[in-house]
Amino acid sequence: MMRSLWTAATGMVAQQTHIDTLSNNLANVNTVGFKKSKAEFEDLMYQTLNIAGTLNEAGNRLPTGLQVGMGVRPVTVHKYFSQGDFQNTGNPLDVAIEGDGFFLIDYNGQDAYTRAGSFKLNNDGTIVTANGYPLQPEFVVPAETSNVVVTSTGHISALDKNGEELAGADLQLYTFVNPAGLNAAGRNMYFETQASGAATPGDPGTDNVGTLAQGFLEGSNVELVDEMVSMIVGQRAFEVNSKAITTSDSMLQTAIQVKR
Repeated sequence: MMRSLWTAATGMVAQQTHIDTLSNNLANVNTVGFKKSKAEFEDLMYQTLNIAGTLNEAGNRLPTGLQVGMGVRPVTVHKYFSQGDFQNTGNPLDVAIEGDGFFLIDYNGQDAYTRAGSFKLNNDGTIVTANGYPLQPEFVVPAETSNVVVTSTGHISALDKNGEELAGADLQLYTFVNPAGLNAAGRNMYFETQASGAATPGDPGTDNVGTLAQGFLEGSNVELVDEMVSMIVGQRAFEVNSKAITTSDSMLQTAIQVKR
């Protein structure tokens, strides 16, 4: 059987992963705080028929070898944490991060991290995510609060109608040596892994930690034009690999018909 059939098949599988990744990016183009992903690939093993540098029958060294590749496979889907565009909402509970950092969330007793600052109030007045997970440190807005103010350096205040502070707290942001190593768990949540390194707390605006912008949301960092161009490239690559399979099949058919 011709190896090109299997080699081209690996190319089709790889391009399917590429298209799957692009589809997820496009599906989340309006998801708050979403970070795009990119599939990356590596070539498979090679069948070495002649080693470069060996001596031929005349005693001369071969300048190049003879190797035939076996195809490709996906090696990683890399997340890119570049800044998304800001959306002005005017909602005092919407907070965007300008720069590096993540909010800390209590996810059923487990530390989780998010860039999505679209916070809400639950029935107790606690600031939570859209799925009800509390922001850390936990902050309860008193019932008589007229306004909630979040400064760029992370101080959050619940003010009465006279502007007096009823409750206050200081938010910290958390950074990672390798944010691409975080485990994306859906619901705009990330979890620490050994690849990401331990979370490092920091005050907003200090030590390369981002600042906060109240009344704004960070949009997805997906660029539609780039994704559409990549989708066209992936589609054509899928087609050309399928064409390679068709060509190999035609060559096999020709070889079989030689005997007739």
